[in-house]
Amino acid sequence: MRIAFYAPLKSPAHPVPSGDRQIARSLLRALQHAGHDAPIASHLRSFDAQGDGERQARLRRLGERIAARLARRWRTAAPDLWLTYHVYHKAPDLIGPKVSRALGIPYVAVEASITPTQRDGRWSKGHMLVVDAIRAADTIVCINPRDVQEVRRVRDATAALDVLAPFIDVAAFTAGLDAQHGRARDDRDVRLIAVAMMRDGAKLASYRTLAAALAHVTGVHWSLRIVGDGPVRQDVEQAFGPFGDRVSFVGEQSAPVIAALMRDSELLVWPAIGEAIGVVFIEAQACGVPVIGGDSPGVAAVVEADRTGVLVPLEDPLALAAAIRRLASDPSLRERMGAAAAAHVRARHDVPVAATALDAILRRVVQAHRPFDAARTV
Repeated sequence: MRIAFYAPLKSPAHPVPSGDRQIARSLLRALQHAGHDAPIASHLRSFDAQGDGERQARLRRLGERIAARLARRWRTAAPDLWLTYHVYHKAPDLIGPKVSRALGIPYVAVEASITPTQRDGRWSKGHMLVVDAIRAADTIVCINPRDVQEVRRVRDATAALDVLAPFIDVAAFTAGLDAQHGRARDDRDVRLIAVAMMRDGAKLASYRTLAAALAHVTGVHWSLRIVGDGPVRQDVEQAFGPFGDRVSFVGEQSAPVIAALMRDSELLVWPAIGEAIGVVFIEAQACGVPVIGGDSPGVAAVVEADRTGVLVPLEDPLALAAAIRRLASDPSLRERMGAAAAAHVRARHDVPVAATALDAILRRVVQAHRPFDAARTV
């Protein structure tokens, strides 16, 4: 099938790395793995961070022009389906519903998030557009478990809703894994790793929680490598300043370098405050590295607690410290968890697994489709 792909929050071609961009790219790989042609329909970023009504209006007008142009271009050779990845009130889909309606093709949204408190807020129009798209879509594919309840509440009781486990290209993280686990490790210094952008808000809060936890990790020798960069790097470095050279900052790195750094680590540690989908936890587990993270729905969906890693209450430095001490002082437990983690990711979170599941969903949608029309929107 030919599938028009669009990511309104961040295009797969966007130059700034993030978990959102990574999932968009993984979706494209899954579609291609399943044999589909999936051109990127538009690179328009509909994201409005400030709740600026004038900016939102300009973006809506631009979206209308792009949608009209695509509908004209594809009038005689329409895609089989439109697929949008990640819509929410700050980044609604301003193009896909209009093109799908004009061409009479199925519309599918993968990861649609609703925040009821925004119904009357600064992003009220974006909230309304997301609700309309969710109600009109042929199916919504949920990746984050916490979205399911609100999406079900908005959609008709008989409307389709599917769940897809988050996934990565495991092969990119497992090259050299056997050799890595075959070499001896120095248990006197347990190598920890954290991988995250350095932004204000939840990311900075997670960094500060990790620093607070490490202050209570006594009785074991540890070192921490932090992979990432961003506008609050100085604040992050300040939080870890008391640990001296036990903490090293390696900056933003390419995916192959991150994979190598993970394979050279014993534990991934990340508090995961505000984490929607724990992609970094999938990556570490793919490398055979057990993980310690905050117990949010997105992280719990990709980590088997007490089998592939340990989950602790969010924003609880003492619980995080206890988990680090437990795994840092028990090499055999880390080895068992690491092996289980690698097997878990291969079985549930790899591209071929996701490609098969996503292909089945989309083929069902195309076969059952009835034209996308205004009567199905509210």
